[in-house]
Amino acid sequence: MQEKKPTLSLDNSLIEAVKNNNTQVLKNLYVHNYPKIEILVLKNSGTKDAAKDIYQEAFLAVWQNIKQNKFVPQTESSINGYIYTIAKHKWLDVLRSQGYKKTIVASQLEHFEIKAEENNDIDDDILKDKRLENVMLAFKNLGDACKSLLRKFYFEKKSMNVIAKELALDAASTRNKKYRCMQKLKEIALKN
Repeated sequence: MQEKKPTLSLDNSLIEAVKNNNTQVLKNLYVHNYPKIEILVLKNSGTKDAAKDIYQEAFLAVWQNIKQNKFVPQTESSINGYIYTIAKHKWLDVLRSQGYKKTIVASQLEHFEIKAEENNDIDDDILKDKRLENVMLAFKNLGDACKSLLRKFYFEKKSMNVIAKELALDAASTRNKKYRCMQKLKEIALKN
């Protein structure tokens, strides 16, 4: 007979189990959600150890928020989504932190953060790819104008409108230039 995994119906059984520190329920939640967080961190310049640290912090935060009624999940998937969201924000905080940035040379691309409002498939393919060394080498071989634009956008976290003003261009031209720079970066990286 197969052991049945504790699940949440729309009543408060899972919430109560979490609040009462039910070891099996907490373990199931922990084990079920960890792989997604590890993938998130590894695809965004992290290590397995960093993923474990971030996940533990996120899991504890969710557990405490449920115990203190700061978060009242309606389903198990809302808990899973909440864990993922907290872990994602904690990892973004690590990437943005000065301590993290000081450990990496400014010309490297490990600080590239994908902004949802200005994201496109080409950026995702390049920035999330595990061939980071090729991308860093390609970045060094880009022209100064492209390096400058990409640094402003990814490192300095400036919006396209601010960059457009600095370059004395309109926003559409700046977006096109960023797109062409990313294409050039991809082209150089793929040659390597």
